[in-house]
Amino acid sequence: MELRTDLALISEWITEEADVLDLGCGDGTLLAHLRETHQVSGYGLEIDDESIVLCIKAGINVIQTDLDKGLSDFSDDNFDYVVMTQAIQTIRYPDKLLIEMLRVGHQGIVTFPNFGHWRARRSLFFGGLMPTSRALLSQWYNTENIRLCTVRDFENLCDRLDIEILQRAVVDLEHRTSWPMHLMPNLFGEIALYRLRSKPVKRINPPNEK
Repeated sequence: MELRTDLALISEWITEEADVLDLGCGDGTLLAHLRETHQVSGYGLEIDDESIVLCIKAGINVIQTDLDKGLSDFSDDNFDYVVMTQAIQTIRYPDKLLIEMLRVGHQGIVTFPNFGHWRARRSLFFGGLMPTSRALLSQWYNTENIRLCTVRDFENLCDRLDIEILQRAVVDLEHRTSWPMHLMPNLFGEIALYRLRSKPVKRINPPNEK
């Protein structure tokens, strides 16, 4: 099965025989690949009728739901990984969904288009227009992207929510990386990929009684 390069990068972060929840799973390509190569089990959540039909045809366990309603149907620590690719910018309350992801999963994997890329900055600065780019094709009036953010925005949010960034990859639309992206990811990265977990709770030992 031919796999999109960003999904191939994500699959390298997922261990064998893991339990995976894929938010906005589309046609189930990632879960199908992980099932074949990593022997994972899990579910996909999707709202689009046509995508759900494709998941069922591929033998993917899929639940039709709106991600804006949260993940209250799942118990704590139910999955090893909760994955959300190219969807966080379409969520009404992404901060709440990130917290929910790390409630039901030990780790989260998130990807999104970086609004801080130099082409977006150029469009705003010189044209005075909301940017469109290779990663952001829609116009401002017909886009599903309602919560666009930059690499720095996302990392600031993780810090505010006590989320630890375990791994980051910043790539272009062909999912290639380069030294400028490593040096200035917020300026040169088109797509950002993150592996996350909740920060461990610090335990304070009580003082010894005299």
